[in-house]
Amino acid sequence: MGRALKELWGYRDLLWLLTLRDLKVRYRNSVLGIAWSWMNPLLMMTVFTLVFTVMNRGPASLPHFHAFVLIGILAWNAFAVSVQGAAESVTANAPLVRKVYFPREVLPLAVVLSNAINFLISLPIYFAIAWISGIRPTPWLLLLPITLMAHLMFTAGVSLAVAALNVFYRDTAHILQVLLLAWFFLTPIFYPISVLPRHAVILGLSVDVWLWTRRLNPMASIIASYHDLLYYGIYTAPEFLLRTWVTAALTLALGYALFRRLSPRFAEEV
Repeated sequence: MGRALKELWGYRDLLWLLTLRDLKVRYRNSVLGIAWSWMNPLLMMTVFTLVFTVMNRGPASLPHFHAFVLIGILAWNAFAVSVQGAAESVTANAPLVRKVYFPREVLPLAVVLSNAINFLISLPIYFAIAWISGIRPTPWLLLLPITLMAHLMFTAGVSLAVAALNVFYRDTAHILQVLLLAWFFLTPIFYPISVLPRHAVILGLSVDVWLWTRRLNPMASIIASYHDLLYYGIYTAPEFLLRTWVTAALTLALGYALFRRLSPRFAEEV
């Protein structure tokens, strides 16, 4: 593993070039350019705000609901778009994979990094909207890099795994679309994680839905942490932050190990 990481580090310039290529291709011949990365979350923010605070003719369950939704959508999009793009990153570069030697993991990782950059570029939009809405940053904002790193590690781990699987099972990319849609609604993006019941009867068993959502859905903990730091202005409980970090690190290690194990066969499969 250490040798593979050393080799990957040696190709860091290639990784950066592919990341820049992904960003340039995405916004080539676009009038608004990178501003399009803001349009989708802003549109979804508007729709969710209308649905949950206007059309239901009831008061908003959260003050400044639009800001709450926006940070969740930005974080989710960074994850979901990365995973979907990474799934086809190897197969889309088949000629390169067959003819040139380089660590294949740079292909999905370039997709992840380009979306991470998009996410960072989009954060000022959130801060501007939050400030206008009366939400002020607190000193707990200094913990944001910890959540960002957990977010990046988990996204990279899942992306590496699906990129490898899609080379051998081309249905992976299609299955992902369905799974990500279900995952979206199971993640506290447009509702606070605190509304999940602590005791619910499922199949005759008493289940702490709140606790098991945080344990089994890393994106739930990651987005809840963004809500804590950027919306509520409080710190995330250390035990959940630590568990999220451990889960993200394990996901990255397992995803990378799977990718390295299967990558020698990529050239003959693409």
